[in-house]
Amino acid sequence: MTGASPLRTAGRRTARPVPRGLTIVAALSMTACTMAESGRPLGFSDLDGWVADDHAAALAAFRATCAAAAFPAARFPAGPPPGWAALCLAAASAPDPRHFFESAFRPVLSGDPAEALVTAYHEPVLDGARERGGRFTVPLHALPLGLPPGRPWLSRAEIAGGALDGRGLEIAWLADPVEAFFLQIQGSGRIRLPGGGTLRLGYAGRNGHPYRSIGRLLVERGELTLEEATADAIAAWLRADTARGARLMDENPSYVFFRELAGLPPEAGPVGTLGLPLTAGRSVAVDPAYHPLGLPVWIEAATPAGPFRRLMVAEDTGSAIRGPQRADLFLGTGAAAGVEAGGTRSGGRVIGLVPKVPAP
Repeated sequence: MTGASPLRTAGRRTARPVPRGLTIVAALSMTACTMAESGRPLGFSDLDGWVADDHAAALAAFRATCAAAAFPAARFPAGPPPGWAALCLAAASAPDPRHFFESAFRPVLSGDPAEALVTAYHEPVLDGARERGGRFTVPLHALPLGLPPGRPWLSRAEIAGGALDGRGLEIAWLADPVEAFFLQIQGSGRIRLPGGGTLRLGYAGRNGHPYRSIGRLLVERGELTLEEATADAIAAWLRADTARGARLMDENPSYVFFRELAGLPPEAGPVGTLGLPLTAGRSVAVDPAYHPLGLPVWIEAATPAGPFRRLMVAEDTGSAIRGPQRADLFLGTGAAAGVEAGGTRSGGRVIGLVPKVPAP
């Protein structure tokens, strides 16, 4: 839903020795080998803003991601990243965060930065209810049993028309169909319940239809310019004429189902593809065909708050996140994060950090 030109820095840095704990890193996985062989190796001095980043915050996010090592490998769609256990062991005891990243990884640029697209998402906080009543008449659905894997099922228009009515799949109710539509794009959210309490919802699956950007449709039809097509502007267009808005939303046939995230601490972010809470400003959704989940990714882009130069961790995916220069930044929970995320649509560079292979 959500271009700036890529920037580079000049200068050199003296290479530092590899910490002893990293000499046990295993050989690269096939995915990481592909990245290293097909991409262009860079130096850390080539990363715009590398020195100024908060490497301690990046290391904290990476250490949190290492908790995935305690979960079944199936949580990694393509298996754990290369040398995962050794990397996590080294990260746990690394005294110098920047030293750790520079010693354990090497930057690799895959794809053409001219084609880069960096967007952002957030965890919405919405008013709603567990039961239908009053103004809460728009359902959010749990994943139906027996959904055919890998094949298109009921479309958004069919579901909006009542195709799931009477099956008891309603997991929550909202007041606004536009809020429900954008919640599906974000993939997770918090529902404030009447009388207090919060329901945390996470992505459970979808109906198998391809995602179609209604923002792009509005631009193609001359309703909005590319610069105008922010989340707020698209939402205002949808609400200006509810019947017209409903027809446009139905042109995106993809429909997302949710599950309740019981027991998730209030301070924790939503759950990403790895099954772990995301970290605001440090977790990013990528295409795992190019950037293995669990590994660091350097992002050069722009947000409404200004230039964005940051080391993040690949922890999430998305149906619209495809290609080596495509990234979706997780910016946090609530309205302020939503404003920043909705206004983020930037060019730049997406650079993977590939684990080093120990010398023979």
